[in-house]
Amino acid sequence: MADVAAEAGVSRALVSIVFRDQPGASRATRDRVLRVADEIGYRPDNAARLLARGRSRTLGVMLTVHNAFHADLVTAIHPEAERLGYDVLLAATAQGRGESQAIESLIGHRCEAVILLGPDSPAADLDALGRRTVAVSVGRRVPGTRVDSVQTSEGKGVRQAMDHLVALGHRHIVHIDGGRGPGSAERRRAYRAAMRRHGLAAGTRVIPGAHTEESGFAAGHLLLAERDRGHPLPTAVLAGNDRCAMGLLMTLTRAGADVPGEVSVVGYDDSHLSHVMPVGLTTVRQDAVSMARYAVRFAVERLEDDALEPRKAVLDPKLVVRDTSAPPRS
Repeated sequence: MADVAAEAGVSRALVSIVFRDQPGASRATRDRVLRVADEIGYRPDNAARLLARGRSRTLGVMLTVHNAFHADLVTAIHPEAERLGYDVLLAATAQGRGESQAIESLIGHRCEAVILLGPDSPAADLDALGRRTVAVSVGRRVPGTRVDSVQTSEGKGVRQAMDHLVALGHRHIVHIDGGRGPGSAERRRAYRAAMRRHGLAAGTRVIPGAHTEESGFAAGHLLLAERDRGHPLPTAVLAGNDRCAMGLLMTLTRAGADVPGEVSVVGYDDSHLSHVMPVGLTTVRQDAVSMARYAVRFAVERLEDDALEPRKAVLDPKLVVRDTSAPPRS
């Protein structure tokens, strides 16, 4: 700012007035200061200015890089945050970099609040985080903690998928579990309940897995190996999420299995990848835009009033039928 002031022939205080768009400088002076700043490549450090006032107006977002649904959420978080006057900083979890490291990175960069996409940290850790700073969990409800949450009604989503498969005529339906992934326990319970409700409890089968393509690969190889030993493939598989469903699809189709003729496959999330594949994936849609809006608003509202009680938003899912589900062969 001192360089701009010297070049423009004005005081540093006047340069500050111009960049803060405050009254006290003529139009000619403003134009001259801005022109000089542009010529010498100066840009106001808004972050430093905000920090000097005790605010960063930045929301931190923790995500998993390979999770396509997290990418959809981040895409929707940015415009909502900007609309409310906040910037967004991202920190990813990865192999060798756990959630605590990603969260501490966001806090270390002075994020005023953190939005956690699909956290799997212990509830006690999340409660401690919510007492240190403003925190919102997306995709996982954490009751009894100082954390706001946004999620889809997992039970409704699974019921829609199971009712769809049963209506098509499927009776041998397997579920690939999402392990510790967000929503997995609720989806597993809803699958078991749906099998009982449709009189199929004796055929209930949950294959251990995770919310990854690798778990879909593993489940596919397991089912194919069983087929080779004389056990028929299930006529339908409800995967823990879209990533798992895609891994399963790749394994089955590479082995020559007909999807959906021989095996119907249903995912969960409706991430953007589910409808750009060569075969459109039947899946349960989570409304990423609405989830993102709730998450940002919860964070901003708590920043304005820390006395608010922890809140939760539970959104309705919607089954999207595409090419991977069909009646079983008779």
